[in-house]
Amino acid sequence: MGMQKILSMNKMETGLGIFFLVLLWSVINPKDYLTWILETAPALIAVIVLIITRRQFPLTSLAYILILIHSIILIIGAHYTYAEVPLFNWLKEAFNLERNNYDKIGHFAQGFVPAIIAREIIIRKQILRNINWLNFFIICICLAISAFYELIEWCVALVSEQAAQAFLGTQGYIWDTQSDMAFALFGAIAALVTLSQLHNRQISQLKSG
Repeated sequence: MGMQKILSMNKMETGLGIFFLVLLWSVINPKDYLTWILETAPALIAVIVLIITRRQFPLTSLAYILILIHSIILIIGAHYTYAEVPLFNWLKEAFNLERNNYDKIGHFAQGFVPAIIAREIIIRKQILRNINWLNFFIICICLAISAFYELIEWCVALVSEQAAQAFLGTQGYIWDTQSDMAFALFGAIAALVTLSQLHNRQISQLKSG
């Protein structure tokens, strides 16, 4: 096994330790346990997938770090609910905002992080013959993920009105669904613009390792 893969696995184990510490904090007296389950489910599923695939298909350090950051965002939102994260309540009052905007951080990450994951899989698996189409397909994938998540929120709203209030976190904003997807779009574009070169270098190192 190459040195790069060994280092990636060690970093992943460190990341798992941080993940489970934050998860443990989050599960202690959350605002609502059903909401906590709904919000942390994507992070828990991601961790299971990463553990299963880490030997056959280890990711770059960049991808692992971004997944950890996104998971922490989800876990914090799960503990307080997205509409009641204390720091963003303070920002709401300090800047006279109409709503707690922590959920927009989550939806920005929902585009930013999957963009790098999708990019890595497409490049390393050589899914596209014409690399010029790469960014277009990545953005389409991120928008599809965002839209699918909005469908899940809709289903939750139909099943449980009480859970929906905390899970959706619309806070009376009628364009919440559309703005959520817009933030995911901005996140995907931002990731591709700012991280592509760094990501390319890490993919090359992973291949050579």
